[in-house]
Amino acid sequence: MIPWIRGSAPFPPIEKALVAPNGLLCAGGDLAPARLIDAYSHGIFPWYSEGDPILWWSPDPRMVLFPEELRVSHSLRKRLAHGDYETRFDTAFGEVIEQCAAPREGQSGTWIVPEMIAAYTTLHEMGFVHSVARVPDASKVALVALVERLRAGGFRLIDCQQATAHLASLGARQIPRAEFAQRLRESIQYPPSGSRWGPG
Repeated sequence: MIPWIRGSAPFPPIEKALVAPNGLLCAGGDLAPARLIDAYSHGIFPWYSEGDPILWWSPDPRMVLFPEELRVSHSLRKRLAHGDYETRFDTAFGEVIEQCAAPREGQSGTWIVPEMIAAYTTLHEMGFVHSVARVPDASKVALVALVERLRAGGFRLIDCQQATAHLASLGARQIPRAEFAQRLRESIQYPPSGSRWGPG
């Protein structure tokens, strides 16, 4: 049994998350900006399917990418040096999130349900959510550009949430949830201050 949050009730401590399924913390609540900002500030994120209640997660371990640990292959370095791609930030947020929501081959659905699109679009308009415009077969190029932007801004880690072989190949690794929570507390801005990014 997991807690059900109502109204403005706070999230349970992340240490209360289930072992199986890994990280399931609670259900309910809403996707209002204040709720989402509070969730991410505590290492919690929503992930659920259409027709289900909102489920909130904080898995252990947590997949993260430290900007200084980004692994760029020789072939990717050549592609970047060739200058075939133009990378832009926040110039096509609606298109990017709609493409992210599109089902992948072999998948019947997506966790980026319409309510999520609306919620993250609002956060984008507030300056808390950003996009790197989508180009076919260029996700690695976009990630390199994002890491460079975050390095320049003094960001300390990127929360990848779920472990994948693709992210691991780029240098992401799993750390204990307790360590992630500590690093988050040391790095996050209080109060959170959203800001829009320019295209470059």
